Amino acid sequence: MTATSIAQTARREQTLCDHCQLPVPPGMIEDGAEHQFCCSGCRTVFGVLRSGGLEQYYRVRDAADTRREPPKTTGARYDELDDPAFQQAALRTDEDGFCETELLLEGVHCAACVWLIERLPRVVPGVTESRVHVRTRIARVRFDPEKARLSQIARALDSLGYPVHPARGQAARDARTREDRAFLIRVAVAGAIAGNVMLLAVALYGGQLAGIDPFWETVFRWISMGLGVLSLAWPGRVFFRGAIAALRTRTAHLDLPIALALAVGGIWGVVNTVRGAGEIYFDSLAVLTFLLLVGRWVQHRQQRTAADQVGLMLTLTPTSATLVAEDGSTRRVPIESVTPGCTVEVAPGEAIPADGIVTQGDSAIDASLLTGESRPVTVTTGSPVPAGSINTASLIRVLVQAAGEHTRVARLMRLVADASERKAPIVQLADRIAGVFVLVVITLAIATTVLWTLRADASTALEHATALLIVTCPCALGLATPMAMSVALGRAARSHALVKSAAALEALSKPGRLVLDKTGTITHARTSVASYSGPTELIPIAAALEARSAHPLARAIVEYADGAEPAMLDAAPVHVPGKGIRSSLAGACCAIGSPEFIAEVAPGCLDTNAVAATLTRGLTPVAVFAEGVGVGVFAIGDAVREDSRDAIDHLKRLGWSVRIASGDDPSIVQRVADQVGVSTADGRMTPEAKADLITSLSRESSSPVVMVGDGVNDAAALAAATVGVAVHGGAEASLEAADIYLAKPGVQPLADLVDLARHTKRTMRLCLILSVIYNATVGAIAMAGHLNALTAAVLMPLSSLTVVALAMRPMRAAQRLGS
Repeated sequence: MTATSIAQTARREQTLCDHCQLPVPPGMIEDGAEHQFCCSGCRTVFGVLRSGGLEQYYRVRDAADTRREPPKTTGARYDELDDPAFQQAALRTDEDGFCETELLLEGVHCAACVWLIERLPRVVPGVTESRVHVRTRIARVRFDPEKARLSQIARALDSLGYPVHPARGQAARDARTREDRAFLIRVAVAGAIAGNVMLLAVALYGGQLAGIDPFWETVFRWISMGLGVLSLAWPGRVFFRGAIAALRTRTAHLDLPIALALAVGGIWGVVNTVRGAGEIYFDSLAVLTFLLLVGRWVQHRQQRTAADQVGLMLTLTPTSATLVAEDGSTRRVPIESVTPGCTVEVAPGEAIPADGIVTQGDSAIDASLLTGESRPVTVTTGSPVPAGSINTASLIRVLVQAAGEHTRVARLMRLVADASERKAPIVQLADRIAGVFVLVVITLAIATTVLWTLRADASTALEHATALLIVTCPCALGLATPMAMSVALGRAARSHALVKSAAALEALSKPGRLVLDKTGTITHARTSVASYSGPTELIPIAAALEARSAHPLARAIVEYADGAEPAMLDAAPVHVPGKGIRSSLAGACCAIGSPEFIAEVAPGCLDTNAVAATLTRGLTPVAVFAEGVGVGVFAIGDAVREDSRDAIDHLKRLGWSVRIASGDDPSIVQRVADQVGVSTADGRMTPEAKADLITSLSRESSSPVVMVGDGVNDAAALAAATVGVAVHGGAEASLEAADIYLAKPGVQPLADLVDLARHTKRTMRLCLILSVIYNATVGAIAMAGHLNALTAAVLMPLSSLTVVALAMRPMRAAQRLGS
């Protein structure tokens, strides 16, 4: 290689894409061009941004310091979005004649994406507003139907790098938003009232020390009463409703002692205000209401699922399909138009929209999300194909037998829903204490009333009994659990672990049974070339033969050959269904495929020892042949993650019993189990069998059963488990069914989360113990008649702040989790 060619190579290696700033492959560099791009998607988006005057996007993106990745542009027409049936269900028209709809976007991950999508009106005339939520990736678009079509809007978003899908469950999201807003309004009103009542209380306490005009003292007491009663009647009514419900159902609940204290304090405060004597306590009651509502809001947010449960089944199948008419012509239609008896056409790389039978074409399908089988399955005319699987090889036509809610995917999702409904909610320790707490406090209040009536008078007795009920109101007790959990969930979220409920985190604090899916959990869930034996000259030939195939094994070989100059074939490769691909190079035969196929193409040339060694390792052999060069064998499989063994050993030391349940071949599953030190491993497990296994383990013992998986085949098992954990890169159905989502891949994040759960449980118990000690101490002081209103006003928020401080104490597990 000359010095000039070395310099050209170095310059090419340093060339960055003008859109995404990722390296441009050498074959994509255009000498002398003003701008360089790593793919056609970047070129398209760059052109749209420049033509629309949206170059500021790059400054916003750089300021956000977000990850760089090439945009996804599909070039789809989205004509199905203009279908009248779809628009009737998906569009809302306002009084001005404008239409509004919601669209689910791919590729939204940062503030720069939000900035760009909200500039959609500058790209598409007729769009008046575009808003997007970065977490849910749902864009709300308002447009004039006379000036813009929905398909036109979708194509514009696609050209910006955000492929479009119809958003489902809009009514449920709107109802949830209204509920959240109503709750936040209650918190805000309670906070505003508490602040104003405390200002009035400062004046009244100051008047007790330095003197105050009787007229203004009366005015301040009446204003305090008005604001206090408003706080109890509006924001605070949530506690009274909870107490009434607890009484009706005869169950212990923390709302019972809270409502009792608020009611007694409020009634006695009104009485003392009217008669112009005694403590009114409205400052303490208003602050109590505000702090308790803040704690309730924390619990409310914890109980929110991370994604919309409505339309779960629809997330697994495409939103449109290519329908074949009787005359053989095709057109794109919404998925709702696909019914049994129809014929649909599925191109390579597309998802199959319904259960059916192949009527034309031979191909291979990737059903790993449904079955867990990592190897694609060959299908021919007459083969059944399930909805949600991916066509990987060539064009096929499918006669639809079941669509929508009648598909196997839908039945699987019903198993998820049934298991979720059967899952009993965990009983919080604070609620278990509440039943005893109510009985004890009422008994002490009665005793205080009787003793002080005998010792002094009825008025004094009522004052001390009311003071007892107010200062022992379990504010700290009510905050202990949600605050400790909130801090833990916040630490987990900062480390990319999303826990949907406090109950899931609490369950992880106790050792039990842990069931791991293999693909994507213990392994990388990425088919790759583990090794290659044979002449290196065959690698670029193999890449050229596989370049146009969507088969996972083909993609692994092309990725393995990255950087090698691809061979120039004489003609387009010919796909031989179920066997391989063949072509010619410089007039000589070349082929790639199964060892049996290569043995047919080149008898006597195959290295059978290399094939046998690959099968012994539990990997898939793919042979490549070129006349005049020889035969090579690729060993392809899914490699075990480097940290899987250490994480599993750590969990076993904590007392967890670990096993593997996978839909993959039993020999492959056992090989992986041996590598990570797991003694029990089950292979070829159907989704239903996994769910049955989890149910059986749950019945055998009261200890928690944790299921970790990533595919649709794991969804029912995730829902049936005490705690379902979905791992990074999993199917959306598994994320919906799971209680916990780990955005970092592997088992190690789960081990770290278990450590965090154990520490959080200890912190929560400490908070509860200190809360009980506080209530016992101040209760004794109140019964003795030594507690005045000023002391109560200081002690009550102090106890709550102490709980918050304890909940936020540093912890080694959290530090390791964030590392």
